[in-house]
Amino acid sequence: MNAAPIGKPVRMRVGVPAVLAFGSNLGDRAATIRSAVDALRTEPGIDIQSVSRLYETPALKPDGIDDEAPAYLNAVALVRTLLEPLGLLAAVNEVEDRLGRVRDEHWGDRTIDIDIVDFDGIVSDDDPRIVLPHPRAHERAFVLVPWLEVDPNARLAGRGTVAELAARATDPVRLWEERS
Repeated sequence: MNAAPIGKPVRMRVGVPAVLAFGSNLGDRAATIRSAVDALRTEPGIDIQSVSRLYETPALKPDGIDDEAPAYLNAVALVRTLLEPLGLLAAVNEVEDRLGRVRDEHWGDRTIDIDIVDFDGIVSDDDPRIVLPHPRAHERAFVLVPWLEVDPNARLAGRGTVAELAARATDPVRLWEERS
């Protein structure tokens, strides 16, 4: 029988929890979100723990729902990361760029959008490049509903439980079923 060697305990780095939200309303939306998740699985310092199913929502613009714009598919992933918030932001922006993200119009149609919704419960607006938690996550069903699916006990820092927030959110969200 082989026994483990006795000695100093080994410190394993497991990282901190973060929540990523994915959205796509151009091209093959489902394939693009799956490609984004797969790309993040290969990024050093990021461990995807679970991914929600896909949800479909109408496009939301600054003036409200835009029924003329293509609908979005959305998903949420729970991750553990060894990266700092800006390092995680750089990694998700790189994945967006590789998948054809164009940043011409604020809240415009896009092939992929990956937002850091929560990073280890940090509340911060010290850096203009990243606000934590994501500023509108608490009111967006397209973030809250998939998040609730993968973590029924989730809390959004400074806002409360994701279940309570999802119950108050008003944007329409429905589970998306891939058509064959």
